[in-house]
Amino acid sequence: MKHIALAAALVALAAPALAGGLNQPAIEPAPLAPAPAPVAAGPDWSGFYAGGQLGFGDVDAGGGATGDGLLGGVHAGYRFDFGGFVAGVEADYDAADIDLGGGAGLDDVLRLKLTGGLPVGAGLLYATGGAAQAGVDLGTSSDRDTGWFGGVGVAWPVGSNLTVGGEILQHEFSDFADTGSDISATTATARVSFRF
Repeated sequence: MKHIALAAALVALAAPALAGGLNQPAIEPAPLAPAPAPVAAGPDWSGFYAGGQLGFGDVDAGGGATGDGLLGGVHAGYRFDFGGFVAGVEADYDAADIDLGGGAGLDDVLRLKLTGGLPVGAGLLYATGGAAQAGVDLGTSSDRDTGWFGGVGVAWPVGSNLTVGGEILQHEFSDFADTGSDISATTATARVSFRF
């Protein structure tokens, strides 16, 4: 009986030693690293879009013929989103009634654009340029001529398919319709586009 009690006491004393020793601290699991915060992805700018614009034009036709006023129209285009760079093509048309004095006035502007820009946060900051064709009322007749333009713009998503933004463009028409007059026009427009 003494032997059984002694054996039981030895087993009770040996159990902690078998589990890691009497003087060794218990091993605690390593703390888990916190999960990385999710990175907000910007919108995918690829695809067709169309919309309208409204703004202001300031025109200088030389020889003291200047004028400014409202203009507005429609636009449509396609963008390609390459991740860190967005490129696109667009056509837009603005109707105008800007009096240049002497019975002359700017009637409209048609543009064919190339665009390239960078996503900035959720928005898109871009440069644009291309060919522009203006219609001018010369008082006794109307004429059209082609020049070039360049400028900058910004687009910002509002919801999943709608964007708002703006553009500032500088237009140059050299020797407009062989009249000997160079026409310069600066336009600033607010734009709303629906993305398909």
